[in-house]
Amino acid sequence: MNRRLISYRTKPELADKNAELVAAVFKELAVEKPGGVRYMTLRLDDDTFVHIVETEADDGTSALPKLSAFQAFQSGVRDRCLETPLVRRATIVGNYRMLGEG
Repeated sequence: MNRRLISYRTKPELADKNAELVAAVFKELAVEKPGGVRYMTLRLDDDTFVHIVETEADDGTSALPKLSAFQAFQSGVRDRCLETPLVRRATIVGNYRMLGEG
């Protein structure tokens, strides 16, 4: 398993657009149902977005970059951000019914 946490804060005037692009990714995931990936996104009240991605492949490869909605989201993401997205590996220390199996 490979887990990553990606966080960034968007420009206030572009936060809703970013949320729309993220929502489109989840709509495409619901249709395509790719295996080997789990994905969740949170939007905080200061327009910080936190993406939690889990892939079965240890090398971090994922079906996400192949989705057209994800490609649309990625296009211009840095222009929508106040800060460069920060990507970190993550390990589950505790989990109670939040993310499936812990």
